[in-house]
Amino acid sequence: MDETAESMHVRLRRGPGRVRGLFARRWVRVIAVLLLLAGVAAGGFWMLFARDLPSAESLLAYEPPLPTNVRDINGQPVYAFVRERRVELSFDEFPKVLVGAFLSAEDKTFFDHGGIDYLAFGNGIFEYLTKLGSGERARGGSTITQQVAKNLLVGDEYSPTRKIREAILARRIEGVLTKPQILEIYLNQIFLGRNAYGVQSAARAYFDKDVGQLTLPEAAYLAVLPKAPSTLTPERHADRALTRRGYVLRQMQANGYITAAQRAAADAAPLGTVAKARPPKRPAGGYFLEDVRRDLIGRYGEKSDRGPYSVYDGGLWVRTSLDPKVQKAAEDALRDGLMRYDAGRGWRGAIATIDAAELGEGGAWRSGLVRANVGVGYDDWRSAVVLDKAGSSATIGFTDGSTGTLPAWGATMPRRGIGGTAFRYMKPGDIIAVKRQGADWLLRNVPEISGAMVAEDPHTGRVLAMQGGFDERGNSFNRATQAMRQPGSSFKPFVYASALDAGMTPASMIMDAPFCVYQSARLGRKCFVNFGGARGAGLQTMRWGVEQSRNLMTVRAASQTGMKKVVATAKAMDIGIYPAVLAISLGAGDTTVAKLTNAYAMLANQGRALKPTLIDLIQDRHGKTIFRADMRPCERCNMKDWDGKPMPRPRMRTKQAMDAMTAYQTVHILEGVVQRGTATTLRDLNRPLFGKTGTSTGPTNVWFVGGSQDLVAGVYMGFDKPRPMGGYAQGGTLAAPIFKQFARQAMADMPVVPFKAPPGIRMVRIDRKSGRKVYGAWPTNDPLASVIWEAFKPESEPRRSIRRSSIVARNRPKPTPDAADAVMQRRAQRARDTDFLQQQGGIY
Repeated sequence: MDETAESMHVRLRRGPGRVRGLFARRWVRVIAVLLLLAGVAAGGFWMLFARDLPSAESLLAYEPPLPTNVRDINGQPVYAFVRERRVELSFDEFPKVLVGAFLSAEDKTFFDHGGIDYLAFGNGIFEYLTKLGSGERARGGSTITQQVAKNLLVGDEYSPTRKIREAILARRIEGVLTKPQILEIYLNQIFLGRNAYGVQSAARAYFDKDVGQLTLPEAAYLAVLPKAPSTLTPERHADRALTRRGYVLRQMQANGYITAAQRAAADAAPLGTVAKARPPKRPAGGYFLEDVRRDLIGRYGEKSDRGPYSVYDGGLWVRTSLDPKVQKAAEDALRDGLMRYDAGRGWRGAIATIDAAELGEGGAWRSGLVRANVGVGYDDWRSAVVLDKAGSSATIGFTDGSTGTLPAWGATMPRRGIGGTAFRYMKPGDIIAVKRQGADWLLRNVPEISGAMVAEDPHTGRVLAMQGGFDERGNSFNRATQAMRQPGSSFKPFVYASALDAGMTPASMIMDAPFCVYQSARLGRKCFVNFGGARGAGLQTMRWGVEQSRNLMTVRAASQTGMKKVVATAKAMDIGIYPAVLAISLGAGDTTVAKLTNAYAMLANQGRALKPTLIDLIQDRHGKTIFRADMRPCERCNMKDWDGKPMPRPRMRTKQAMDAMTAYQTVHILEGVVQRGTATTLRDLNRPLFGKTGTSTGPTNVWFVGGSQDLVAGVYMGFDKPRPMGGYAQGGTLAAPIFKQFARQAMADMPVVPFKAPPGIRMVRIDRKSGRKVYGAWPTNDPLASVIWEAFKPESEPRRSIRRSSIVARNRPKPTPDAADAVMQRRAQRARDTDFLQQQGGIY
């Protein structure tokens, strides 16, 4: 039987799940919304306050900015390149009393909190809100950790945002650094006034002590300074400082650092600060140190953005070749030489001026005088500004704020180019140089002429002294390295060195006679002349030509040798790169006194190349050597004990810039310049010296370069804008005396050492006039003796000879029948000959 199936529809319904069941409850939905809002808030908070915060881990490698310290050749400190005066100490070096003072003043719960004192932080926020719009600044409420975060990583913006960022970073710092590490950074970093950063520098600035020598009241005073050093200065706010110090002492007692008796005794003590330190005494070698600074900036930059070894942040230790004794000798000699030239020329007027409006504004003139930064050279001279002039005296003011009196009789020198006394032309606002005499001050004149001097060790190229002018203050232009000048005759030794290399000898005969050369169709024919128009002396030896500085002999030697060889020598000796024209042989090519002095040092060094250096060694703040001028390896040099073998020596590091025998021949000839030539003023120094004077056309510059086997120096004088110095100006009369004064002081304790001849040199007795080899006679100590030792290369000595009898006969006076005949003979002799025959080698 058929059965009909009925359709059935079944609908299944799933029961409520656990999660949906939870969300069905209202309180669950509320919590979820709150969590979502919290997450959004946290993200927004991070985006707003913490997203770009620096890493606290960076403090693990933090090194505070430190000045660069410079030492001299003896290792003694001479100067520091500083913008933030700071000395870095470790935590163990801070005395407990100092730590207690700072914690009591700044953060008494420092060792208990985790970076934030929440009560103080809340008070700070509340005070900020209450003072909003009033113009007053709320107290910080910051912990020491927050101050470290602010000073080093966050910045000093005054806003709630900064405070929140500061707090976040403080918490991070506490998780990275220990409490002593945080406190060490803080005490080394904090600014405490008087350009003192860190407590050690502040201890020196306020009490002239190290931190370990501070007393309780002194430590408490330093602890009051971090918030506002300028409002607690001992000069203007002593009462306020004492009140604040008393608060710190009470806090120290309350925190258990001191007893009540100690607090009472300290509270009764005066501040005891020293007067604000004057600028440190200007060290010798201002120009030298400025060149060192420029070198360091070129290597490492000024600030830390150039790297870890920057000049003003890197904490470098720099060992230089500056010799204080030699430097002082150079400064004194150059200044005295400039003053001798300027003497009797009258007062040239005010060095600078200050706006008269500043003179009556309660001491504004002082800052104007400081800004002027006038250099007056001598230690017993001072720069001053004329404040008032009435009757027979003037009131003058100094950079320290003191005043003095300049009487009219102390300013009687004439006004240059006008006449009348200097006192008559002085007016308020003029900055002048003065020197004390009793209770009064006398006017002094800073010379307009300038110059430079450099001293160098010819064995190593180390520059021992550098003076680039009268005074580096207010004028950092270093004429020793930056002033390009014509050296005149002081270039001639390198012309003759080229001639010696080309086959001539010191005894070669060169014609001292008119010499003309056709230059070009445009320039035409040029004829050279001797200095001062001196007539030619005929055939003379090369030695005589150098000693007497004969221009005609020099250009003739240059022409015969070839100017290409001469300028090649100048280039090899690093004097300059010049065109091959004859005028260069007479010193017409520009160079600096530093370059020419180095070239003479190479002569004394037997022609070996030298690179002048001012810096011997540079170390970073940790003592690691990062630069050494002499990088030559030296095996066995660092042995603990001597091994009995020959003393280890580094390899020779230089090449020959000039043949050693040629260099010695040149030096030997230049010894004659001192003994018989244009530099005989140096003869009474009684030591082997070589050198050459120089006078450029005008004359606009006068030179002397030379020295001994162990010290070479060069000096020039001239106006910064070259102009004639006067017809009497010559290297032998102006520059050589400067070197003489320098040498008396710088060489006083140096051994007397002869110049060392290289292997191969032959010393031969010759007749000084004819250059012929001599038999039967010996040189004497008389500088004007007819027979001398001359240096020759092998197989180059003269073959012709002259006997002693011929020399004696030549020098014996001829008999004269009467006085009239004698006078006529002497006149005829002068007409036939020149200086050499007249004086046997005297100065022309």
